[in-house]
Amino acid sequence: MSVKHLNNDNFKAEILDREGIAIVDFYADWCGPCRMVAPILEEIAKEKAGELYVYKVNVDNSPELANHFNVASIPTLLFIPMSGEPVAQVGAMQKDALVELIGKTLK
Repeated sequence: MSVKHLNNDNFKAEILDREGIAIVDFYADWCGPCRMVAPILEEIAKEKAGELYVYKVNVDNSPELANHFNVASIPTLLFIPMSGEPVAQVGAMQKDALVELIGKTLK
């Protein structure tokens, strides 16, 4: 599965209907660190297809979602486990650090 883009209209349905853990990447097209993280998230989405969903929310197009999740800096990654509270991580990360964080956060 590849990364899927979310907006105000489809966010709830996608997040509530998923059958697995998820990462939501809050980003903007003009953000350099966001562009660095994007291909890493694409790789992870393909490697973990079926067990992990990766979504993207453009904060310029969906500011209400960014505000709802208190996104003040981008990139912000929101890790959503099957049960429990979501955890946010701010800033760009290398793939190995991101995979490690996924393992710790999304059990």
